[in-house]
Amino acid sequence: MNTQVIFKKAESFGIFLLTFFFSVLALAQESTTPDAKVDITTTKTTTTTEEWFTNPVYWVIGALLLIILIAVVARGGGNKE
Repeated sequence: MNTQVIFKKAESFGIFLLTFFFSVLALAQESTTPDAKVDITTTKTTTTTEEWFTNPVYWVIGALLLIILIAVVARGGGNKE
């Protein structure tokens, strides 16, 4: 037999053994049932703060004051002859 043929067969057999070994090693890492049982309980507390410009009462009061200011300016200083 030729030495190259023997070397090729040995190389193929070695690759086969390495592949088999690594596949067995990889399958050994898997477990059928997970061991980690973790219970997580979280409590979230939120507080809401209301800004003054989100309150509609301030918008109504501001609009009324603006209308009164425009009416006073448009009316003028009173009697002009």
